[in-house]
Amino acid sequence: MRLTKPQARRIALAAQGIGADRDRPVGMRQVQSTITRLGQFQIDSVNVLARAHLMPLYTRVGAYDPALLTRAASTAPRRLFEYWGHAASLIDIRAYPAFQFRRDAAYAQTWSGIRDVVDAHPRIIEEVADAVAASGPVTARDLDYRESRSRDQWGWNWSLAKTALEWLFWCGRVAVAGRNSSFERVYDIPERVIPADQIAVCEPWAHATATERAEMTHGSHVALARRAARALGVGTARCLGDYFRTAPAPTRAAIADLVASGELIPAEVDGVREPAWVWHDAARPRQVAGCALVSPFDSLVFERKRLAAFFDTDYSLGLYTPAHKRIHGYYVYLFLLDDRFVARADLKADRAASTLMVRSAWLEPGLDPQRQRIASRFGDELRRLAEWLGMDDIHVDANGDVASDLRDALG
Repeated sequence: MRLTKPQARRIALAAQGIGADRDRPVGMRQVQSTITRLGQFQIDSVNVLARAHLMPLYTRVGAYDPALLTRAASTAPRRLFEYWGHAASLIDIRAYPAFQFRRDAAYAQTWSGIRDVVDAHPRIIEEVADAVAASGPVTARDLDYRESRSRDQWGWNWSLAKTALEWLFWCGRVAVAGRNSSFERVYDIPERVIPADQIAVCEPWAHATATERAEMTHGSHVALARRAARALGVGTARCLGDYFRTAPAPTRAAIADLVASGELIPAEVDGVREPAWVWHDAARPRQVAGCALVSPFDSLVFERKRLAAFFDTDYSLGLYTPAHKRIHGYYVYLFLLDDRFVARADLKADRAASTLMVRSAWLEPGLDPQRQRIASRFGDELRRLAEWLGMDDIHVDANGDVASDLRDALG
């Protein structure tokens, strides 16, 4: 299959569910449809505008009650579970068995600091596991051993209890029952969190031989590559592996199986050097209309090289960059108009002042002739966002080459 860049973009947007009607009422059916389509919502602790996992659903369905997503992730019938997908993510509960290979290989994959605690404090690990079983759901603070914490390392300097919980979570001996009002993980044993039918699918791992584990691991990679391909519509091997952060070699083997089964179609995208694949059932619309704000942790923009190759958009997250080196701002959202990213803005919710702050606004290169149209549509989208967030006002700073146009558009 030979694709132009616009064709590849439209396939990608349709696969991600972007461009649909966002003015309809949103209930759990629409939430479930997006869960099924995307497979995961990445989590991040930064709350400058809204929690990262809340925004992808808004981008696709418009204004919705965030309590729907909380309910899907924390109450029966559970539709999402928290684990390591692309990063820390809320993942479709039906994908729980596909991550057993990651839980099974947790010791080799986890951070060295966690391995050190596992090796040095096996008694603490078991005590924490027993405490969760007896008292769950619990947070790390509930189980804090209050030992002397090191102050000479970068990071959170977790307590032993926290580190033990993270290890038990990684290897699947505990699960996340939800998040509390401080956005802390609340842990419990899997049997009280994960549906029994999903746990049952994982039981053969416990008694499998090395050969059987290798076969099941390959099956997991095929399942995750299949979900990634369906969610992306079109992508390279790097894109398909990056979606759930699977290693290159097993991802390539999974792609070969999906090509052999006819589920992936080899493709060439104009201007993209790497081979690509199209999901066999991907929609191929002639046009994508509408606009949306896309957050830095949205699955549409997970793989920045794909974003540059297909959308001609260079995008990096300012919060990981020292302030004096930031170009566009701290927490920058991309503005999508039809099938192109046309602008970007550094956004913040000033909750005390009930104001949506636009700290900078920038036009993408080469779009100056469309400046007024872009500013007008951008302003409309910011009004929608402010209303959803419960903000009474919008303030646009003077930073950025389209800021004054945006201020005019907003009146």
